[in-house]
Amino acid sequence: MISSDGIRGYNDAIILSILNKNDSYGYEISKTIRERTNDSYVIKETTLYSVFARLEKNQLVVSYPGEVTHGKKRTYYKITEIGRNLLEEKKQEWLTTKDVVDQFLEGK
Repeated sequence: MISSDGIRGYNDAIILSILNKNDSYGYEISKTIRERTNDSYVIKETTLYSVFARLEKNQLVVSYPGEVTHGKKRTYYKITEIGRNLLEEKKQEWLTTKDVVDQFLEGK
């Protein structure tokens, strides 16, 4: 399992990446992260909703009400154009970061 400290700075980019494909809601996003990482990374619910609040405050996503399930209305999130632009920046930042770390860990 990945330590939350090691990946914390990329939670925003991970969630924006998922939303770049489709609008989604908290549980579905959490499930997608678990499945795509083979349970190597499980995002805590409190972390997830903190990320949503920050992304929405910074106009990177917008939320809207969805269907009612189990007596509770789901909140869906949709990436904005500003969010797409930031995601592209984060992708480039990741490639640079990975290259720098690889220089040391892989002895390139």
